Amino acid sequence: MLIGLPKEIKDNENRVGMTAGAVKMLTRAGHHVVVQSSAGAASFISDHDYQQAGARIVTTAEEAWAANLVIKVKEPVASEYPYFRPNMMLFTFLHLATNKPLTEALLQSGVSGIAYETVQKPDGQLPLLMPMSEVAGRMAAQVGANYLQKIYGGRGVLMGGIPGVAPANVAILGAGTVGSNAARIAVGMGAQVTVLDISYERLNYLDMLYRGQLQTRISDAYTLERVVNECDLIIGAVLIPGHRTPQLITRNMLPQLRQGAVIVDVAVDQGGCVETARPTTHSDPVYQVDGVLHYCVSNMPGAVPRTSSFALCNQTAGYILRLANEGAEALIKDKTLLAGLNTFNGSLTHAGVAEAFNLNHTDATLALAISST
Repeated sequence: MLIGLPKEIKDNENRVGMTAGAVKMLTRAGHHVVVQSSAGAASFISDHDYQQAGARIVTTAEEAWAANLVIKVKEPVASEYPYFRPNMMLFTFLHLATNKPLTEALLQSGVSGIAYETVQKPDGQLPLLMPMSEVAGRMAAQVGANYLQKIYGGRGVLMGGIPGVAPANVAILGAGTVGSNAARIAVGMGAQVTVLDISYERLNYLDMLYRGQLQTRISDAYTLERVVNECDLIIGAVLIPGHRTPQLITRNMLPQLRQGAVIVDVAVDQGGCVETARPTTHSDPVYQVDGVLHYCVSNMPGAVPRTSSFALCNQTAGYILRLANEGAEALIKDKTLLAGLNTFNGSLTHAGVAEAFNLNHTDATLALAISST
């Protein structure tokens, strides 16, 4: 199979969809890989590295997209839609539940869109989202600490405080992968941390792990409002796979928050858990609403591309090889991979995306069965 690796063009997206090691795995299996020149440069993977792994370097994005299977990191932007065509598989983060134009473009073109973030194991684990959630969670606490500085618009609070002065008060909304990793860094920096979630099991896990170093609360509207009103930093770490994120902090709540408080909404790529959240970029990351600083960069791990590219590819490489070896048949055989199928031959195959836009959807198994007949 011909596999294409185009260069990412989203604002400051420095990651790359495959490392040289993944390319070598594919070429050893008899596949052909084309890599757009400098696709891996920002992750310090050179064209020479890819050539040594057996790839062919091409000059233009069009050449890299002219493949049976295209591997990316972030969702395509509008300028890439013309590359879509029938019988192409696209394997990347898609986040369709908040992106109707991309959803429509994939459906109209007949692309088989497989989203990293909805590839899901029977036990509910999200193996391809997990490494980026780990990175984003850890970054969220670091970024929050940075923007709490007065010179960046925050309250002028040191995360760990000093003897005689209280540390920053941090609320983390969600105890999943993002939230638990944010808690790890915030606790390590000496902050006073409260984690909220609707899952007793997740909160119990964190309580046992940290042995009193953080507080946990079952999340309901009353408790949430009381906790965030006392916070210097709020980290949004809520996820419902494939669905738009529920808005937990409303616009009406903002005037009650501390002036100069910082919100880092990691969930913004699925719509955000803060009503006033809107996607920002690494080149223009923050804005204020009612005196509260919002950091809503939708590709946070792109700031640490070397770490992120290798972490992502460690998880995606095996799935890429299956798709290369078996094509759509891999989706039929692997229910985990099948859960990632969002669009197929013009059909919408993910219920969460359909719900977000009030569209009809076709069960993924049925769509594949119809195609094979």
